[in-house]
Amino acid sequence: MKRVSLAEAKARLSSLLDDVEQGHPVTITRHNVPVAEIRPVARPEDRPRPWGLARGTFDVPDDFDAPLPDDVLAAFEGRASR
Repeated sequence: MKRVSLAEAKARLSSLLDDVEQGHPVTITRHNVPVAEIRPVARPEDRPRPWGLARGTFDVPDDFDAPLPDDVLAAFEGRASR
């Protein structure tokens, strides 16, 4: 693990973050005493969600795609009366 002083971390933060992104943690020291660690964040898997993932968790009403009532449509379009 790389150790750097606070002053060096402030001066080289961008390059230190490049190291962290590559999986190399960095320890930051103050007066040669470790005070913080920068570690890579676990990234979620980049895969599509399967179809039907939420099946059975809620009901879609029969009129889901029916036109909106005039007052609701007016509110969405910014023409609602006050």
